[in-house]
Amino acid sequence: MIKELAFTPKILLFSALLIVASCRTIEVNKGPFTIPSFPERIAEKEAYLSSIANQSDTKQYPNVLIILADDLGKHDISIYDSSGVPVPNIQSLADAGVLFTNAFTSSPVCSPSRAALFTGRYQQRYGFERQPMNRYSRNRLEYFFVDRFLNVEPMRLKQPMADVPGSEIKKQGIPAEEILLSELFQHAGYQTALCGKWHLGNDEQFIPNRRGFDFHYGFYEAFTLYAEENTKGIIEHRHDYFANKHIWRQQRKTSSAIRVNDSIVEENEYLTFAIARESVKFLEENKRNPFFLVSAFSAPHTPFQVPEEYFNRFPEIEDHNKRVYYGMISALDDAIGMILRKLADLQLDRNTLIFFASDNGGARYTDATDNGPLTGGKFTQFEGGINIPMIISYPSLLKSGSRYAKQVALLDIFSTALGEAGIDAFDRNEIDGVNLVEKIRDPDENPHEYLYWRTEYNKAIRSSKWKMIWNTRDEQLFLYDISAGNQEIYNQAEAYPDVVKELLEVYEKWENQMSEPLWPGVMEYRFEEHGIETWWAI
Repeated sequence: MIKELAFTPKILLFSALLIVASCRTIEVNKGPFTIPSFPERIAEKEAYLSSIANQSDTKQYPNVLIILADDLGKHDISIYDSSGVPVPNIQSLADAGVLFTNAFTSSPVCSPSRAALFTGRYQQRYGFERQPMNRYSRNRLEYFFVDRFLNVEPMRLKQPMADVPGSEIKKQGIPAEEILLSELFQHAGYQTALCGKWHLGNDEQFIPNRRGFDFHYGFYEAFTLYAEENTKGIIEHRHDYFANKHIWRQQRKTSSAIRVNDSIVEENEYLTFAIARESVKFLEENKRNPFFLVSAFSAPHTPFQVPEEYFNRFPEIEDHNKRVYYGMISALDDAIGMILRKLADLQLDRNTLIFFASDNGGARYTDATDNGPLTGGKFTQFEGGINIPMIISYPSLLKSGSRYAKQVALLDIFSTALGEAGIDAFDRNEIDGVNLVEKIRDPDENPHEYLYWRTEYNKAIRSSKWKMIWNTRDEQLFLYDISAGNQEIYNQAEAYPDVVKELLEVYEKWENQMSEPLWPGVMEYRFEEHGIETWWAI
C-alpha cells in the first residue's frame, strides 16, 4: 500500500504543492549585497607601497617565519597540557623563545582570524566578519529541502535565506585596498612565500600571487585532502556530520586543488610533509636573501587522514577518531621540525623571527579534542574557540624559555614583524596589533587592556579579569571572572551589573569604529554546555 501511494500522481502533485506552499513562507533577505570598490584608496595604497621600496636595509633586519596550524587546540599539545601529544619540535621553539599562555585569535573560525593576522587590524574594520561563502541557496525550494530533509547537525541554515548574486560571491576576500603583511615585505625587498592554506579569497584578484607572495604552494579553500582518497598507507577517519561529507565530496577539486603559483599540480606526498618540503626548498633557495615565509599547515583540520606510521605511535589510544587526530598532530610537529632544522643548517635560526600559532581553538564537533578545561571550541567565542597556542622565538632579542601571561592577539604578529624589520605600516589604516617584542621586554607594558569579538549577533569582550559574551538576537548575556584559570562556568552578570554596564560602554566605543559585514552567512552552529544552549553565527 505504501509503495503504491509513493508513486500515485495525485500524491506527487499534492507533495509538490505542499512544498511550493511551504517555500512561500521562507523569508528571503535580498540585500543589497554589493561589495564596494574604492579605486582611489587602492591607488593610494599602491603609491605607498612603491614609496617603501628600499626603505630599510634588509641586511640589518631579521628574516620572518610564520608557522600556522589549523584548528589546533592548545590542550592537545604537551607544551600546554602534560596529557597532550608530545611535540618536541614545537617545544624547542618554546625553549628558545616566549610561550604565551593567554594568546587569542580575533575570530573563532579560520578565515576572519587569518585576515586579521595579515592586516594587523580587527577584520570587522573592513567587513571581513564571516567566512567567505562559495555558495548560497539558489532558491526557496533548495533552502526548503536542506532545512527540512538534510541532517546538518550540529548546524542549521541561517534565517532568513540570503539571496546573493554570483558576481558578489566572487568578491569575497580581503578588500584590495587593505595592505597585507606580505605586500609590505615584498615591496621592502624581501623574498616572500606562502606554503599551504590561503582561505582569503578564491577569485583571481585575491590569490596569494596577487597579494604580495612571490611564490605560493598550496590551496585556496578552507580544506583539502591530505592524500588522495584510499591511498595505501594512509589511515582515514570519516566523520558523519554534514560539513565533513562535503569535504570528502569536493576532494582536491576547484578551490581545494593543490597549486603552484595558480597552476594545478598533482601531489603524491602527504600534504603536511609537502608543505614542509616546499618551505624547506624556499629557505634553501633564499638563504642569501631576506625572506618572509608563511608555512600555513592545514593540520589538524578535517578531513582526518594520517600516515600509518603516525597512527601507530599511539597504540594506547582506543578511540580511532582521536588516534588519527593525535597522529596528525605528531606529523605536524615533525614537519615543523623539518623547517627548523633547515634554518639551523643554514645558520639562519638566530636571525629569523619565528612565530608559531593556531588560527583558532580546537574543533569540539569532531569529538577528537575537548580543549581541556576551556569551555567551547571552534565557532564559539568561549575560551575554547579563541584561546590559542602561540610562541615567538627570536634568540637575538628575547630571553629563551620564558612564559608570558598578559593577553596578546594573533593580529599582533603584523606589528611585531614590521617593527622588528624596520618597515612602517600604512598611516591611513588603524592598526590594532602591537609590537610584542617591545611589550615583552618592558614588564610594565600591557599589550591589550581589552580584546573584542563580533560575528553578527555574537559579541564578546575580554579584560584581564572579566570576560563578557552576549547574543543580541537570543538575548543571552554571560559575565565570567576569568582571572583564575579562564573558567567560564558561573554567570555573574546579575551579581555585577556595574561591570556589565562598563564593559558594554567600552565595547560600544569599539563597535562604532567597525564596518558592517560585507557578506551574509549561510549556517549557524549549536553548542550546549553547563546546561545552556547557545547559537553561533559562522
